Amino acid sequence: MKKLFVVLGLALNQLFSLDLHGIEIMTGWENLQSGAVSISWCTYDDFPISRAETVLNHSIDKISMAIQDLDHYPDIFDRVTKTNRLGTDVVQIVLDMPFPFDGRDYIVKYNIENLVDRWVFVFTAVAHPEGILDPDHVRLPNAAGIWILTALEPNKTKVIYAWNGELLGNFPDFGLTRAWVTQGNEVLNWLNETLLNKGNS
Repeated sequence: MKKLFVVLGLALNQLFSLDLHGIEIMTGWENLQSGAVSISWCTYDDFPISRAETVLNHSIDKISMAIQDLDHYPDIFDRVTKTNRLGTDVVQIVLDMPFPFDGRDYIVKYNIENLVDRWVFVFTAVAHPEGILDPDHVRLPNAAGIWILTALEPNKTKVIYAWNGELLGNFPDFGLTRAWVTQGNEVLNWLNETLLNKGNS
């Protein structure tokens, strides 16, 4: 009976998961930052969706390899403290937060779409019985996001990273827009730094 409830829970979770495939045609974006990295947000399906966009001087293949290397996210993104592989396409990601806020974690199922000059990595939250929540962490049950890479030249790629900006727990609403700007900059800069370091090694 317990296994039946787990299966039903997983099915319902996927049925109501947030899908950001339509990020490029969403409207009502509010600009938060312009420049080399542009960051904006909008409300979609009653959730705050954040979006960061830039152009990186790396090939689409190199960038996509780094993004799908979830097992090594702690080596790429400084705020990721741990990743747990729970299935072929399911992973738990544990994040550090600045003092005095609790860490966050989420469990997501991801899918990769590899097209000509375009690569998409989309992820949505799922429940998993082996995804144990660490003490002093807050789970993000509605986590969702998408990476969209578009090749512009052999070593130039447009990168769009969008995510559900909900933080829950003890994080104040008035600090959300600042947190989204910080996250967008950090994620894209850390990704770029990793690729630059690999190129120089």
